[in-house]
Amino acid sequence: MSLSAENPLAQPSSLPYGMPDFSAIRIEHIAPAITEGFAEQRAEWEKIATDTSPATVESVLEPVEASGQLLERALGVLFSQASSIGGDAFDALEEEFFPQLSSHQDAFYLDKRIYARLEELADSGADLDLETSWLLNTYLKRFRRHGVELEAADQDRLRELNSQIAKLQTAFGQKVVKAIQSHAPTFSDAAELAGLSEAELAALKQDDGSYKVSLVSTTQQPIAASLDNPETRARIFEASATRNWGGDAETDTRQVVLDLARARAERAQLLGYAHHADYYAEDAAAGRSDAIMERLTAMAAPAARNAKAEAAELAELMARDTDRAFAPSDWSYYSEKLRAEKFNLDDAALKPYLLLDNVIDKGVFFAANKLYGLTFTPREDITGHTPDAKVWEVFDRDGSGIGMFSADYYARDGKRGGAWMSGFVSQSELLDNCAVVTNDLNVKKPKEGPTLLTWDEVRTCFHEFGHALHGLLSKVHWPSQSGTSVPADFVEYPSQLNEMWMVNPHVIANFARHYETGEQIPAEYIETLTSMGAYGEGFGTSEYLGAALLDQAWHRLSPDEVPTSVEDVAAFEERVLSEFGIDVVPPRYRTAFFNHTFGGGYDAGYYSYVWAEVLDADTDEWFRTEADKDGDGGLNAEAGEQLRREVLSRGYSRDPRESFLAFRGRDPEVGPLMTRRGLN
Repeated sequence: MSLSAENPLAQPSSLPYGMPDFSAIRIEHIAPAITEGFAEQRAEWEKIATDTSPATVESVLEPVEASGQLLERALGVLFSQASSIGGDAFDALEEEFFPQLSSHQDAFYLDKRIYARLEELADSGADLDLETSWLLNTYLKRFRRHGVELEAADQDRLRELNSQIAKLQTAFGQKVVKAIQSHAPTFSDAAELAGLSEAELAALKQDDGSYKVSLVSTTQQPIAASLDNPETRARIFEASATRNWGGDAETDTRQVVLDLARARAERAQLLGYAHHADYYAEDAAAGRSDAIMERLTAMAAPAARNAKAEAAELAELMARDTDRAFAPSDWSYYSEKLRAEKFNLDDAALKPYLLLDNVIDKGVFFAANKLYGLTFTPREDITGHTPDAKVWEVFDRDGSGIGMFSADYYARDGKRGGAWMSGFVSQSELLDNCAVVTNDLNVKKPKEGPTLLTWDEVRTCFHEFGHALHGLLSKVHWPSQSGTSVPADFVEYPSQLNEMWMVNPHVIANFARHYETGEQIPAEYIETLTSMGAYGEGFGTSEYLGAALLDQAWHRLSPDEVPTSVEDVAAFEERVLSEFGIDVVPPRYRTAFFNHTFGGGYDAGYYSYVWAEVLDADTDEWFRTEADKDGDGGLNAEAGEQLRREVLSRGYSRDPRESFLAFRGRDPEVGPLMTRRGLN
């Protein structure tokens, strides 16, 4: 088929930087564009595979890297809108095309003819620059990891498994989104929600007068920190912790978990690995799954020790209010109360100073300007990927445009939980492209009045923008090496590092102003925020490690070791958490709604956050000490340029470990992380 010229995806967008024209794109444009995109790229691959000229960079690598541009445009729209808008129509597109995408990738990586062309280039003795040599070796490694050297029968089974995995991941993700809404508890009486402000209550109020507490993706629900009624907290926690665990065929994910774990395990063994965790780790910065487990288990005992001490302190505080036993549902409420006692500061005091627009314009963008010289110009003439999305054009220090940034900060029915960065256009000198990237969060949108954030939501704004910077500041030749194309256990490094600027006194003083009076946040608040150190890290580290260890445990199984009954899922989870002694705190994500690992993308890779945090904490220390100029904590152009030159601009154009070494002058040290988390 030939794609209609009237389809806005048929040609590159005429908007600046190739930003998709969402004012013209409709959902019915997506399917034909993807279908034609598949066919177009297959034809491009066939031309490469049948070329009989000598294998050169121009005849092999350049056409491979330039192929599939129509498909990339169409999939970028589908991925962003299915995640940010969602609903049955987008679910149907995911179900139709994600298995086809898996088959499409197999068509490339299992093509022995293209592999032979790459090998011919590698054996030709061509004088390749370092980026091109790294690209060629990356392709050769990925072809082998995808099974190009398997016999025909094994390749057929591999295709079946890849298709099955794609279908299961799609089903899991959709069930999780549905449960976020269907399991949201409703309260008939506002008194049950005592502790919330009038504006917060108004945002929860439904047309029938009831109050609906929409769930977020994590086990603990942030709203509980403000709720005075312990029974209300318990009910919300129960709704969150038990979603996707049966009773509703539309949302029960347990069979999907078992089928997915078994399929991944079989695929890993087919490819010559002991289990899926080994398969994943080989292509990551970690290198070995045993190294991952060593780091996680080394942190588990001190984290559990700290969590137990924190729990005892919170239980003592709770005993002043009630004779009820301290429960997981009480953790955030009494942690917030204890923080208010210890530091004379809580979210209720902070929120009036945390206006969303200020956090972005005068916090996130302000820090990026000080470090990298970037400026952000609103483009109200350009439609974003959702009705709530805002769009900015991004300019470099010299005034040249480097790309486009858009953001949708609000939650809505159908939207996937959590927060993420995605891209519509990848920076590339080969294709003469600048980056077009977006951030998505899930902040509750007030029915009227200002959007005031919690301190944790401020952190998420800075975190996700760290990913955006990684895309925007990319300066590489090859598209597949652009920006955030690095392994997951390195991709979280720039994002986690960017969180440090939210507690920089100069940055806080710039964005934290009272939404009504414009008054700057009190100096004592700034001092408190910058000095709280490892408060609550026993809980935070245990909560994270619980999820990371579950992810590893599910993916270190052989096919025969995967449980056979859905009733065994909870028992498996309980056994793993008990084995590592971190069962005091519920894991950040329980198995049945752990979308990072069973929805795809971070399968056997959720450890990435702490692996990258070693780099982040080490770099944070460098900014605060060696890069500090006159008390700015490293918030200066010289320090920013060094990070930009050696890390943010490099993408996957070289081994990320080399990028860190070039930036820091040595390998990373774990000490700063252990200090930050209070584990030493």
